Amino acid sequence: MYMPEILRLFGLKFYIYTRDHQPPHIHVVSQDGTAKFAIGENIELLANDGMKSKDLKLAEVIIEENKENIVKEWVKIHGK
Repeated sequence: MYMPEILRLFGLKFYIYTRDHQPPHIHVVSQDGTAKFAIGENIELLANDGMKSKDLKLAEVIIEENKENIVKEWVKIHGK
């Protein structure tokens, strides 16, 4: 499955898988683990596999600050 990198900031990489499912969400990779966040009215942690608390908080802030662009990328990839 192809996963375009949407952002790379402060050691975190943000991806949207091309063959993924609703609801709109983004995958985040740190050096310690991975996480998945839903992107709706609020940012919601859906899964965490080893990512440290400080990286989860940082990822959530980055997603919130870049939410509009992330949603545009989701729509570009998935059509809705």
